[in-house]
This record gives sequence, structure tokens and C-alpha cells, in this order.
Amino acid sequence: MRRIFSRRTQGTTACLPAVASAEAGAAVDQKHDGWEAVTPWVFALTLLLFSLDPSAALAAPLSADMIVSVPDQVLAFVDRGKLIARYSISTSKFGTGDSNASYRTPLGTLFVSAKIGDRLPSGAVIKNRIPTGETVAVDAPGRDAIVSRVIWLRGMETQNQKARERCIYIHGTPEERRIGNPASFGCIRMRSRDIIDLYDRVHIGTHVLITLRKIHEFVKPEESDLLARTD
Repeated sequence: MRRIFSRRTQGTTACLPAVASAEAGAAVDQKHDGWEAVTPWVFALTLLLFSLDPSAALAAPLSADMIVSVPDQVLAFVDRGKLIARYSISTSKFGTGDSNASYRTPLGTLFVSAKIGDRLPSGAVIKNRIPTGETVAVDAPGRDAIVSRVIWLRGMETQNQKARERCIYIHGTPEERRIGNPASFGCIRMRSRDIIDLYDRVHIGTHVLITLRKIHEFVKPEESDLLARTD
């Protein structure tokens, strides 16, 4: 499958044409972090979907989904309507949208198309989807890197069809003091400990709904799991 990349800069990290090593690394991440963790029946279903419609197979959801509430600045991980985990986040300081060079966070339904950063230490810098070997401390002065983990999103609707080429990620940030307020350049930022936890829960194909509605409209308090993780 041909991948398309823009030349937009996300904070200090550019979404540039990937070299062969970067493409290979992303492919390994997708295999290791996604398909190897999928149960046999889901894998068989995915193969069937792929034979009928490759794009539908890539977007085939597992049992759980993510809901990103822009007004709440919260990401909820839910399973069949039950809250499993809840994290404070940071969406774009420029608002919502999907235009090129807008630095806005797209709305609507997307899905996880790639996972990058398996087993990296907390605070590890990831540039152009490749670990640099550097580790940045929380709230390190003057640092606004992408760190710890990257969950790369692909849009499923007209209103978010440019998300992947715009390099819209869910990723860790060293600027944890800004979490809970819009501060990104389009991506969804999380604390390192939270993105690591979320990364281990999601798979290739997990759906993500980014919405202007509040989390309580999707998950009622009585439907929350007693063991759910919250901030």
C-alpha cells in the first residue's frame, strides 16, 4: 500500500517522506503491536474482510473503542459502553478541522493505522516515527518533542480524510503541565505514563471517535467498570 506524507511540522517533529528504514520500522511495529495480539477468530474475520474490501479490513474494530471529548479534554477507553480507562489529554490550540496546514484536530471517526514505540522507555524521543535514542524529562524547559509512544490515526470520513497524511497521532508529550488544556498542533497529546498504558490496550483497527460532545453523553457513571483507571 502506498503511503502519502505531508511536509507539515508537528511541534518540533516533521511529517516528511519516509525512507525505506522508516517504512520497514513502521511495518514491524504494526505487525508486532497489532496483529500478533489479535485472537485467531478476529484474525480470520479480518482476512475475510480483506479479501472482500482491503480498506474495510484495516478499519475493522475490535471490542473496545476510544472516545476523545474536545470540550472535556479527556480520552475515554470503552468496551461495549463500559468505561475501562479515562485520561486527561490535550487537543489542538487552534481548534478542530482537517484542512492542510491548519494545525487543527480532526473530528469524527478514525481508526488506529499504526503503533510505534513498543517497549521504549518513558520520555524516549520519537522523530519521523523513529526513536532517536534521546530521553526527555517531564516538563523539560524548551522541549516539545513527541515522546514515549505514537498511535497513528487514519480517517474514515470526509471530514477527517486527511488525518493520516497530516500525521495526526495520539502521542506522549514532555509538556505534561499543559495536559487538560488545548495546546497541540493537531495531535492528541497525553502524559507519558498514560500513552504507554493506552498503547498496550489498543490494536490496529481500534476505532477513535473525536467529538465536541462530553464523555458523560457516551458513558454513564453507573456503566463504568469498578476497576476503571482514571486520572
